[in-house]
Amino acid sequence: MTSQPRRRRLEVEDIGDVTVVNFTDRKILDEQNIQLIGEQLFSLVDEAGRKKVLLNFGNVEYLSSAALGKLITLNKKLQAAGGRLILCNIDPQIYEVFEITKLNKLFNIHKEEQAALQAF
Repeated sequence: MTSQPRRRRLEVEDIGDVTVVNFTDRKILDEQNIQLIGEQLFSLVDEAGRKKVLLNFGNVEYLSSAALGKLITLNKKLQAAGGRLILCNIDPQIYEVFEITKLNKLFNIHKEEQAALQAF
């Protein structure tokens, strides 16, 4: 019996020189999932050499603190590479977590994807 192919956790699309990432999961909570998402995000920078990354959270309802850790690491990687990370379409409940953890100060966050694209 063949094992299931690993489902892609991210949909990646290039708009000009910006890499737009949409999450396929509504809830990003499960440790293994977060590990996969982290790997896929990091490889955009480490392997594909992407410098401008826009994360669109339009699909996401829940985000665990472990997932936030991956975003912080991704941000550091991009900064080290001279790139930028921008987030958009964050659900108000999730945004609250960003506020509590002061991550709304660390990350560049926009409501709309269009505004986010123009911010690069």
